[in-house]
Amino acid sequence: MLKPKTWYWIFTVLFAGMMIFTAVPNILLEEEAVQFITHLGYPVYFIVFIGIAKTLGSIAILIPGFPRIKEWAYSGLIFDLVAALYSIITVEGIQPQMAFMILPFGLGIGSYLFYHKTVTNGK
Repeated sequence: MLKPKTWYWIFTVLFAGMMIFTAVPNILLEEEAVQFITHLGYPVYFIVFIGIAKTLGSIAILIPGFPRIKEWAYSGLIFDLVAALYSIITVEGIQPQMAFMILPFGLGIGSYLFYHKTVTNGK
């Protein structure tokens, strides 16, 4: 049986990796990312900002310690996922491929819950 700390690191590395993976095209202003985000109605200058914010938040949840910064990072990353889902639903309506969003939400929630389990139990 895996310990909560092991589960925390599994969820956290996968969640942070997924968020960084989606942030890199934004930071590099790759054409596909620009087209998609402007299609949703956001200005181009927002693309790099959100990419950097997701990267910093992902780094923050990976670094041990700094509980207050970690809380803010989790909030920002989950807010990013909620805002992305809301924006897509608003512009394109509900699509079957949106079921994929269960993965990042699940990883983020799992990481957060196991973070608190390891902080309170110290294991």
